[in-house]
This record gives sequence, C-alpha cells and structure tokens, in this order.
Amino acid sequence: MIKTKLFSAGASLLALCVLGFSAQAQDLNLGRTKAATACAVCHGPMGMAMQPGVPHLAGQPQMYVAEQLKHYRSGRRPHEVMAVIAKSLTDADIEALSHWYASIAIKLE
Repeated sequence: MIKTKLFSAGASLLALCVLGFSAQAQDLNLGRTKAATACAVCHGPMGMAMQPGVPHLAGQPQMYVAEQLKHYRSGRRPHEVMAVIAKSLTDADIEALSHWYASIAIKLE
C-alpha cells in the first residue's frame, strides 16, 4: 500500500513537472512572438538594444521586467512610448515577455 501511494505521488509530481515545462515553453514562445512584434524595434530582436538611451532587456530578472511593464501600463512609471505599448499588454503578455527576456543568456567575451 505504501509503495502504491509513493508511486502515485511520484507519478503525480512527474506529471506536474512535465506540465510546468510545457507551460513554460508555451510562455517563452508567446513571449518571443510578442517581443518580435511589440519590443524588437527599440530593444532589438534578442533584447539587446542598438539605440542610445534604450535599455537591454535580455537577461534581466523576470520579476523586474514584469514589474516595470505593469508600472508603465498603470502610469506609475511614466514614459511616452512605453505607456502606449504597455497599455495593450495583458497580464499573460507581461508574464510571457518577462520570462522570455529572463531566459536569454548573456555571454560576455
């Protein structure tokens, strides 16, 4: 009986992990797609800005990017361009974008 419960608990945990990875992959794909259409012009296709005064987003912590996008959206952090862009973002968009940018590894040579 104990072995059966342990196996069942292990199988459930494995299923949750697989679902979590699947959801994360979908989140990254959504984030990458959204970034390509909403962010890449200023922040670059891989989050490395080429324009002066525009921050790099690649490698930034997920929580930081999400919080800043929410601040732009609410008007708490004013910026003429970012306010317009952020207003159209849903919470799911913000989560996906923040996960996408956090997933990009920066390698300095």
